[in-house]
Amino acid sequence: MKFILNILKLKLIKLNKWRGEGGINILHAQKGFSIADTIKIPFQCTPIMTIILVLQTLLSGIIPTVQIIVTARFIDTAISIVKYKTDINQIYPSLFTVVALIAYQWISWQFTYLTHVKMENGIREKFRSAITEKKAKLAFKHIENHHTWDLISRVSNNPENQIKSGFTDTLSIISLVLRVVGILGLLVAQVWWAALLIMVISVPLFALAVKSGKANYQANREVSKYKRKYGYLSEVLTGRDTVDERSLFGYGDLIGDKWHQQYETARKIEFRTELKWFIKMKSGSVVSALISILIILILIGSVLSGALTVGMFISLVSAVFGIVEMMSWNLTTNVDRLAKHREYLKDLTEYATLDETIDAIAPKANSSNVFKSLEFKDVRFKYPGTDKVILDGMSFRITKGKNYAFVGANGTGKTTITKLITGLYNNYEGEIYLNDRSISDYSQSELKSFFAVVYQDFAKYYISMKDNVSIGDINSMNDKDIDHRVYYAIDQLGLNNLENKMPKGIDTPLGKIKDGGQDISGGEWQRIAMARAVLNPAPLRVLDEPTAALDPLSESKLYEEFEQISKDKTTIFISHRLGSTTLADEIFVLGDGQIIEHGSHDELMSLGGLYAEMYESQRSWYQ
Repeated sequence: MKFILNILKLKLIKLNKWRGEGGINILHAQKGFSIADTIKIPFQCTPIMTIILVLQTLLSGIIPTVQIIVTARFIDTAISIVKYKTDINQIYPSLFTVVALIAYQWISWQFTYLTHVKMENGIREKFRSAITEKKAKLAFKHIENHHTWDLISRVSNNPENQIKSGFTDTLSIISLVLRVVGILGLLVAQVWWAALLIMVISVPLFALAVKSGKANYQANREVSKYKRKYGYLSEVLTGRDTVDERSLFGYGDLIGDKWHQQYETARKIEFRTELKWFIKMKSGSVVSALISILIILILIGSVLSGALTVGMFISLVSAVFGIVEMMSWNLTTNVDRLAKHREYLKDLTEYATLDETIDAIAPKANSSNVFKSLEFKDVRFKYPGTDKVILDGMSFRITKGKNYAFVGANGTGKTTITKLITGLYNNYEGEIYLNDRSISDYSQSELKSFFAVVYQDFAKYYISMKDNVSIGDINSMNDKDIDHRVYYAIDQLGLNNLENKMPKGIDTPLGKIKDGGQDISGGEWQRIAMARAVLNPAPLRVLDEPTAALDPLSESKLYEEFEQISKDKTTIFISHRLGSTTLADEIFVLGDGQIIEHGSHDELMSLGGLYAEMYESQRSWYQ
């Protein structure tokens, strides 16, 4: 197939290969994530790069201590050569060692950068894939819950960078600890109490850094809802889909003010939190700097008394100020960030434990299912986290080969029925039978093969016209006759004129994402979505108000066309407008979570109930 299909195939091949290698267990192999997982996850994703970086970290932590000793020896030897005329050849070993250490640091920096890039790519390929697959498997209730959606947004926002940064900060702390321990060891040999004093001062700084990181991430949790809002408003202000109405109605300033309000709220929360802890930590750093100056003054006395060589004094002075800088800035910053990563790992743990829909990402079954009947028996349902009962003892039965219409005011549960029969929710009471078998006994793969649904908010895919239609039957996209079937669906939905005026026919990209892409009207997009349903071999077709944006006459005409091309199928029309009802063999009228009337159009009109009242109020729309 074309570009998008080749990408999908490549991703599937990689995903299957990764599954075989055990990578898919990244989110499922444990009950909770800890700081240790900032190293464990990169090792699972890219073991060679992880080992290289760990070894490099150990070296970078040890080398500074070695460098202090070598530098001190070099300085002392140089002084001895100048002052006591010592053999000049004695300086070469320490000189070559100093040069080698400096060269290693230069080369190591570049090598480490390249290794980090390769590691991030490896984590992106495997860890992001695991995050994305988990998202695809989540129970549908989490997608419609704002709390879990905020959680999902935090976890899935640059996950590879979150893990790589956690890994980098963990290694940085290990490296810094090795450096501090080495330097403190040298100080202990010279002024033991100075080393002890530095350690005593450092503990409160670390504690403050941990609290700071935790507070900052908690602030991030608080502002995530504001970020999601101003992110949406930003798209409204700058997005291509809204440019027409933005210009026509001139609401840019109003939306801009709302965006600024949300942005400023988020910024101020983050700023206040970071400023508070910055002041606390850096106040402690000032104390550490003053103590380091005191230590240097004391060391001068050791030099004058001959207890400390000049070379060792110079090296220790540099080391002490280095320790203060590391503890005041580097180490506390890394601990602060690691505390943030720990909070991210808590979110990741919660995300990983969100319940999933079994076989949610399984492809639909290839078998040609035969639809016989669908029955609701005293079904009660309310959405998770709410008290409002949407379906309250609903019962009905539909059978093969007929056209059905579900009508009622908005909020009466019409779309909810679609969500239940397609398995998006299973927390209902009562029974739902498909072919006289409980719907809960079917796998997601089997359910997908029974239904072809066109939703009111149908998707617009910015790929070729052909692929837009052919994804309606994903299992047959590589079949030899797919082009013929696509042309047939296009013909059935009256899209021939659109196809004929396209520069590349059905291979023309829709939308303006790719070069040569073509914009099409809203009504044409609706027909494209319905063409997908026509191509789909599922025996039961459901139209869930996909024509709500059309005027009533256009809607009625489109329903008539769809009914004609679905004669061999069972169809369900869902609408609060009654343009489709005269086509239905049986109409179900919803109210108060129940079926309050049912029958043919003529029967319901003669009944003189709610349906008749609704139809009379809309009669003028269709005349």
